[in-house]
Amino acid sequence: MRWALVKVCLAVTAMVVIAFAVPLGLVIREMASDRAFSDAERQAAMIAPALSITTDREELTRAVLSTEPGDRGRLAVHVPAPEKAADGTDGEALDIGTRRASPKDVATVRKAGRASITEVTDGFALLQPTALSTGDIAVVEVFVPEGEVSNGVATAWLILAGVGVALIVGSVAVADRLGVRMVQPAQRLAGAAHDLGEGRLGTRVPEEGPTELRSAAVAFNSMADQVVQLLANERELAADLSHRLRTPLTVLRLNAASLGEGPAADQTRAAVEQLEHEVDTIIRTAREQRPQTQGIQTGAGAGCDVSEVIRERMGFWSALAEDEGREVRLAGVDRTVRIPVARPELAAALDALLGNVFRHTPESTAFAVDVHHSGDAVIVLVSDAGPGITDPEAALARGTTNPGTVGSTGLGLDIVRRVAESTGGDLRIGRSVLGGTEVRIWIGLHGTSPDRGRRGHGRRVARRFGRPRRKEPRTTAGPATSGPS
Repeated sequence: MRWALVKVCLAVTAMVVIAFAVPLGLVIREMASDRAFSDAERQAAMIAPALSITTDREELTRAVLSTEPGDRGRLAVHVPAPEKAADGTDGEALDIGTRRASPKDVATVRKAGRASITEVTDGFALLQPTALSTGDIAVVEVFVPEGEVSNGVATAWLILAGVGVALIVGSVAVADRLGVRMVQPAQRLAGAAHDLGEGRLGTRVPEEGPTELRSAAVAFNSMADQVVQLLANERELAADLSHRLRTPLTVLRLNAASLGEGPAADQTRAAVEQLEHEVDTIIRTAREQRPQTQGIQTGAGAGCDVSEVIRERMGFWSALAEDEGREVRLAGVDRTVRIPVARPELAAALDALLGNVFRHTPESTAFAVDVHHSGDAVIVLVSDAGPGITDPEAALARGTTNPGTVGSTGLGLDIVRRVAESTGGDLRIGRSVLGGTEVRIWIGLHGTSPDRGRRGHGRRVARRFGRPRRKEPRTTAGPATSGPS
């Protein structure tokens, strides 16, 4: 669309320039020619008084040489021979000055009695008839060089060409700016529609550009807000429906408490407790999760400072870590780094990971949180010195409850993974240099895919704890090691 507008403007401007410049150039050439021949007529009239007084060769020669064109060899006088001289002999014709016109042209002008312009070598000759005192007709010839006929025409044409080129360039520049003003909002609208289709519900379009595109942007932003609101309503509905189960669960728990002792009673109470935990998890997930709003963020409060959120959540968990005698290390949070993730989503993801550390590792187990900024991404590492995970792939299975794990629903890591994948990143589980689990969250800042060649983060964590990297991974079988929630 942009280049089409530029081409149309270029064609129209070129036609306008040609329509005006070509006739104007021809008029300038005609004006230069008329000016040159008008000067020649004026110069021819300068010798007329002398011709009306005398036809003597010497006097006429002096009169011709006294004029500027005569002195430059551009003026000639052709006097016809009289029928009889004073002594009765035939008269002699006089040709004073440099002749350039042919005798035939001179005779034609003398006979016609009106001025004429004839083409001669290197220019033109103006032939002006003049009456003599004897009644004969003399012809005054003024030579006009070809350069004087076109004097100033080339310069005028160059100026016209320059003005025409300037007009064309200016019109193209203006058309290009107009095209950009029209095309860029359309491209932003198309890109925002693509991002919204991929699930980036925080995408909004600046309401600028032509009136039609501003209206389209307003409609798009209104639609996106409606989509976000509908998803939020669905989540609230899921939380409310789950909350309604609490009343019958409370009754069931009270009834199970009155069953007394025995294997069946213990199994019933355990099942009720597990069911209550599942309902709480559904409610918490529905309330804490919000529609993913990463992408092109334009509203106030879009995204968050990852360092600030991590410091805040570590301050919350540090009290429990101190009670359990855990050594905690925090690194990489001394600078502000904004990420395209809403603050509640990042806080929920960190709480899920840190909760796993406390839930699935023994007391006094050290853990660390590291933040690395690589320019196009932010990497958050949560490492511990616990027993580790025997099957990382099973732990990462979406929504899978790992068998044998007490209190695990499989939703915690799923929350973390959705946060990472919403930015184009990912979630990985590996062996920490501390001996336990290392969970790596790769958060893209521009929607780019993770760099799978990154290494060395774990070594820096090991140096801070003063422990060597283990050559053989340590795994421990048992209910507490099969995977986090």
